[in-house]
Amino acid sequence: MLSTAIGFVAVAAITSLSSRVPADSVFELRAAVTPTPPVIDGAVGEEEWQGAATAGSFIQYEPRRGSPSLVRTEALVMYDVGHLFVAFRVWDPEAPAAQLTRRDADLLSDDAVILILDSLLSDDAVILILDSHNDHRSAYYFMTNALGTQTDGRVANDGRTVDATWDASWQSASRSTEFGWTVEMAIPFTSIKYRAGDDQTWGVNFGRSRRRTLEVSFWAGPLENQFRVSQGGSLAGLNVPPPLRRHQIITYGLTRVQQHAPDDWDLGGDVRYALTPGISAYGTVNPDFATIEADQEQINLTRFELSLREKRPFFLEGAELFRQRIRTFYSRRIPDITGGAQVLGKQGAWSIAALGARSEPLGDSTVGTFAVGRVQRDVFGSSNIAFTVTAQLVQSWGEFDTGTWAYFIRPAYDSPTGHFHVRYTHLGDRFADNANAIGFIRDDDRRELDAAIERTFWVRSSVVERTQYDSNYNIYWGQNGTLRSWKIDQSVGIEFHNRLSVEADYTEEFKRFEADFRNREIGVEVGYNTREFQSASAGFQFGRNFDSDFRLWTASGGYKVTPELSVEYELQQLTLDPDPEGESTWIHVVRANQFFTKDLYLRVFFQTNSAIDRRNLQAVFVYRYRPPFGTLQLAFQRGTAEFGQRSQQGNTFFLKATGVF
Repeated sequence: MLSTAIGFVAVAAITSLSSRVPADSVFELRAAVTPTPPVIDGAVGEEEWQGAATAGSFIQYEPRRGSPSLVRTEALVMYDVGHLFVAFRVWDPEAPAAQLTRRDADLLSDDAVILILDSLLSDDAVILILDSHNDHRSAYYFMTNALGTQTDGRVANDGRTVDATWDASWQSASRSTEFGWTVEMAIPFTSIKYRAGDDQTWGVNFGRSRRRTLEVSFWAGPLENQFRVSQGGSLAGLNVPPPLRRHQIITYGLTRVQQHAPDDWDLGGDVRYALTPGISAYGTVNPDFATIEADQEQINLTRFELSLREKRPFFLEGAELFRQRIRTFYSRRIPDITGGAQVLGKQGAWSIAALGARSEPLGDSTVGTFAVGRVQRDVFGSSNIAFTVTAQLVQSWGEFDTGTWAYFIRPAYDSPTGHFHVRYTHLGDRFADNANAIGFIRDDDRRELDAAIERTFWVRSSVVERTQYDSNYNIYWGQNGTLRSWKIDQSVGIEFHNRLSVEADYTEEFKRFEADFRNREIGVEVGYNTREFQSASAGFQFGRNFDSDFRLWTASGGYKVTPELSVEYELQQLTLDPDPEGESTWIHVVRANQFFTKDLYLRVFFQTNSAIDRRNLQAVFVYRYRPPFGTLQLAFQRGTAEFGQRSQQGNTFFLKATGVF
């Protein structure tokens, strides 16, 4: 039997009237060529960095936007035929807060969107933001801390979309000094897409976070948000050829021994080829079936599907292009793919993304074919304020011919201490039925109006350091004019100088399903030292949810047992009264990481969910001989299951090898 599942959507490009502020000549560097590449060991020697362009006099993003940074930072830049080299000299009278040692650990959280360098940075760190197309809209970022821990990602829509899942091969090293610490980076041109040629100009910015004082500063600014690419500086005079090497091949081999099941083995691989410096083609056969950490169990008090994070490398390329308000592509819809191909890149003002994949979700002759594409053109207006207008228009085709349109329009204002938007969204009453073959539409049949206000107040008193206020309002009607829902969210958070923090939340909502429901939620959370990894927090929420009273206790914490061993714990305990479907539960999650070096480590993940009798354990021993892709892994799993399902799988051992060519 052959079945084909193809989702079709036509997506109009997001158009923004952006806050493009022309770069001041003060924020322009002239690129310097080095005849001898520096040794990436963290020691910024005068001789090996002689002649490098230097950026200094960093400007605060917060707490005092536009004021000079209270500590000195310098960034040095040079390049050769194959790499961009960047070094940082970071002055600090105190030892840096650097605890994270795993690549892409928690320098950024999973929810990194706009305020990444604010509350989500848990270490002192430096960051390079590189607009290699000089489109003032998209960029790569490369971040590291005083231990040399790396994290990277991509930025789109002038900082409104940030994809922290992207991985690239690059080098970095850090070193302590008498005046503070230093960093060296080497970014291969083969790891990025860029505008090639003589006398090129790329956009660039350099940043620094100092967690102790909550200061975030940048070289070019003042910025309206941390990733506002259009307000960065420039690196001029680059003579950059096309990449010296156009291809990359990653192969995978896996053996699996499972209790009460036959032994198994598998092979697969990914291929990347740079058609131009800015456009690449990707192919995959039986893509990375690596031991992937199970999806973490979550409490869901809504009646809608939860979105799960993608972890397969093939789908992470270009993921930022599909992170839209109306989500027309959700790669988790495509299970067990046997092969696929995609083309991604940028040419001038145009960005393209086209992907096709073949799936055998049932492991037999049933076949699904999935395809998705997107074209976006950047349009800029001129403004000296942080005002943007974002819009999206989608037409879907499928089983239904009516109710197939969706669109939204969203004026917004952003500043370092505030955000405001108003948005109108239209979702046809059959849009989800058509689009969800490949999309993620929780609920359609909407004419929706929402607004949000966020504001940070830097108090700087003897007791309080800052206060944050969030307010969100939402209401929507069905296409026939029936009121279906309204919701009000209020939140106030206070950070004290003694490392304590308190947050209070209130939610009131109306929902119309088989009956009318009034839901209410009141919550408070107290945290200690939440600016850093070693922290603890506890919260309590109570209220009414779909004719049941509920109480939800939460707790979390992180602790460094030794400099190489870290442990994290999360708890959620939900009680419903009445509870006709037995949804009251205890969820425990434990993570532990033991690092022998930054490329040789053991990771352990354990979680339980009492409502579905789930007890899931995973342990992975990893050696990265060519990070981030070249690895050897030995893993043990017990009770692995799909999200929200009972653990039934027996003990399983994996041995996996990945080669990079």
